[in-house]
Amino acid sequence: MRAFDYVEPQSVEEAVQILAEAGPGARLLAGGTDLLVQLDGGKIQAEKVIFLGNLSELKDLTWNPESGLSVGAGVTLRQIETDSDVRSRYPALAQSSAEIGSLQIRNLATLAGNVCNASPSADTSPALLAYDATVEILGPKGARTIGLDEFWTGPGATSLAEGELVVAIHLPAAAANRAVFYRKLSVRRAMDLAMVGVCVAADRNNGDVSNTRIALGAVGPVCLRATEAEALINSGANDANIVAAARLAEDASSPIDDQRASAAYRRAMVRVLVERGLRQILA
Repeated sequence: MRAFDYVEPQSVEEAVQILAEAGPGARLLAGGTDLLVQLDGGKIQAEKVIFLGNLSELKDLTWNPESGLSVGAGVTLRQIETDSDVRSRYPALAQSSAEIGSLQIRNLATLAGNVCNASPSADTSPALLAYDATVEILGPKGARTIGLDEFWTGPGATSLAEGELVVAIHLPAAAANRAVFYRKLSVRRAMDLAMVGVCVAADRNNGDVSNTRIALGAVGPVCLRATEAEALINSGANDANIVAAARLAEDASSPIDDQRASAAYRRAMVRVLVERGLRQILA
């Protein structure tokens, strides 16, 4: 690991100032479960590392029935998986957080860090997309909030401008009749990357559904939504549409062959898991 300057800002505003002044050679450190490994392996270089772990304003995890869930950038995955409000109201987020790495990793790793890492196979990404998450950003030009689907621009790439950092991730309040299905397909049950990740969510209305979200991970350059499949199911959740929507979700994916799975297997599993998820929600 090459030497770098290490700083501990005392406020988010100071962190933004340091980040902007340091330029592209600066890196933000929260949990460090990705950054430190990449620095040690030489995959990335840093001239300055800015530690955010002492900033109490980034550690709030709050829920209320009007604005929904707010997850500060310093909130760990372990906090999310054990929080009673998250477990009862956003179960797919709690489940996906619990399936990342080991307990030791989740005690350090943050949800914001997982999002900013922009891995197409990130376990939490399908759940966050299905819950219509937004990202709150602060930078030299002020604050802005964007949808998560706009935040990721490619593998390992985000829409953060120079000097900007993520302050929080927000999930709107879910309807009382909202149901969700989440599956991570991997060789091992723990400590393994996803071959395919699928999250399906919808509001149930007397045997039909609305506001459907179908999010797919590890089957494209970014985590994505199968919007054509969503629209078909919203038009009518009958058996034929469920089968057709699963096919549309498969068509929306563009996976690659790698050491974990073939592209053909991933596409087939998208179809299987989306159909299974829709049927489970309707049941």
